[in-house]
Amino acid sequence: MTEREAEAEAAAALSSPSGMEDPYRSRAGAQGITPRVLVLGATGYLGGRLVPRLVAAGYRVRALTRGGSRLVGAPWHDQVDIVDGDASDPDALARALDGVDVVYYLIHSMSAGRDFAAVDRRIARAVASAATHAGVQQIIYLGGLHPRDVPLSPHLSSRREVGEILLASGTPTLVLQAGVVIGSGSASFEMVRHLTEVLPVMPAPRWVRNRIQPIAVRDVLHYLLAAARLPEPVNRAVDIGGPDVLRYGQMMNAYAVVAGLPQRRIIALPVLTPRLASLWVGLVTPVPQRIARPLVESLQQECVMQDHAIDALIPPPADGLTTYRDAVRLALGRIEMDAVETSWVDGRVPRAPSDPMPSDPDWSGRTVFLDARERTTAASPAAVWRVISQIGGARGWYSASILWALRGLMDRVLGGVGLQRGRRSRLTVREGDAIDFWRVEAVEPGRLLRLRAEMRVPGDAWLELVVDESGSGGATYRQRAVFFPRGLWGRLYWLSMLPFHGLIFAGMVSEIIADSERGATDSR
Repeated sequence: MTEREAEAEAAAALSSPSGMEDPYRSRAGAQGITPRVLVLGATGYLGGRLVPRLVAAGYRVRALTRGGSRLVGAPWHDQVDIVDGDASDPDALARALDGVDVVYYLIHSMSAGRDFAAVDRRIARAVASAATHAGVQQIIYLGGLHPRDVPLSPHLSSRREVGEILLASGTPTLVLQAGVVIGSGSASFEMVRHLTEVLPVMPAPRWVRNRIQPIAVRDVLHYLLAAARLPEPVNRAVDIGGPDVLRYGQMMNAYAVVAGLPQRRIIALPVLTPRLASLWVGLVTPVPQRIARPLVESLQQECVMQDHAIDALIPPPADGLTTYRDAVRLALGRIEMDAVETSWVDGRVPRAPSDPMPSDPDWSGRTVFLDARERTTAASPAAVWRVISQIGGARGWYSASILWALRGLMDRVLGGVGLQRGRRSRLTVREGDAIDFWRVEAVEPGRLLRLRAEMRVPGDAWLELVVDESGSGGATYRQRAVFFPRGLWGRLYWLSMLPFHGLIFAGMVSEIIADSERGATDSR
């Protein structure tokens, strides 16, 4: 079964399990009224993935958010009742909670800086009071997995405090305590991704030896969705986690194996304090330091499930919980064990919970290097396309012929195909054609040519050439070189090529436009 089929099956099961009446709906509406669900944190990492699945399951969904404009581009935007306001504002909460049966509390304020614990406390108290006044039947809160009876980091301490406030509110609250969530866009996963990809040798604090129980984002969503369907209200905290218990260093090296990177050497240093470690993480990864520091501090504690009480409330998925390596494969877009995406162009709606989403923060996702250029010309789109479609082979690459020849020679020395293959036809181009050390990945005749590199390169590379009509009656030519680096060498390769890119890609744009305009003049 494919990932997409599994998600469709899960959505169908949520809306009508085993052909039986939904037990939650029986509790929420004895007269067949569909329950109303409020999601606090709908624009966040988990909220943005939960909302469309609630909609697919048939719930009436409402979102309280200060950034309603961030939801406008979501395909499910018009199926959700959006209330503008702050979760700490009693008036906004009263509007949002009117008629609500279940509240998902997915807010955490790490981005607020040093005062995040105070902000979280204020919001939790406001939500607890408003939910009790509104007669909410169940609050579902995603907290943090933590050891008991030991001092906790500020991050985990705040998570625990929020859970305690909600549990004492008088409104039944189910606290699901999760550890490191594995999925593209998760801050904890992005730390693992970038540290592993950038550093072949990592100096690290002693906490790299601490045990952690990561959980795939798809399994977190399984528990969140099932929590709204419990036959009776629940007021307790339970741990959730995946099937693997790993040391942090093992997580990094397992990521390396899945990503096709060499094993990383990790050196535990007793003198690297959490503050210094967070500065180091901030330097090496794109995760903001205000988020990296609380996460790094939390790694000082071993975060492993204390019991499996969750199984009596919510059984694991029918096909079992996702292993760590499979969760990484999903986060990296691996469709099968060793297969990678065939295109860097992905849909705007995630196929699976692990996929990137437009609402994810800018620093999430894999590293992508881009050289993008654009030029408008009086030549027609057809004239520009004629030039684009003849690129490579005997015609060459329209700029810096010596540099292209040197790159081809370098590729041959490294065991690649070089520039020897030429092209099948001088005038036409088809998907699957070889053009020198590129392969035609996509063609839209008259508009788009996308080439995927088959040269020896530490990563995946594409060259995309697009022409569209311009408002002035001419054409707009767009050119993009896209590179997904593999490990540290991939990043160094791109940086070393930047001076040459300035000559090659700028020259390509100029020559393609000039040839198009000459061709347009000659045809008159």
